[in-house]
Amino acid sequence: MNYLCVMEVNDAMVEKLARLASLHFDDAEKVAIKNDLERMIGFVEKLKELDTTGVEPLLHMSDNINVLREDEVKGSITRAAGLQNATVHDEVFFKVPKVIRK
Repeated sequence: MNYLCVMEVNDAMVEKLARLASLHFDDAEKVAIKNDLERMIGFVEKLKELDTTGVEPLLHMSDNINVLREDEVKGSITRAAGLQNATVHDEVFFKVPKVIRK
């Protein structure tokens, strides 16, 4: 399938993306981001010119399968040893200050 997608990069798009990402940019940064987005979209458009007939989609860039090491059961430290240097704990868990506000 060949999808035709014409995407216009404008100030409204940059502002929407910034709002969605909870980011704040000054005017110079918005211009730079707009230019970067236009270059990225141009690159994707250039890739559309390639003939990919008969090319299977890739999930990975390598033919290697499961090259991870085998799991090994090894010794561990006790809970007491793990907590001994904790500033605050309750004999079971580390206690840390709350960082998420509602």
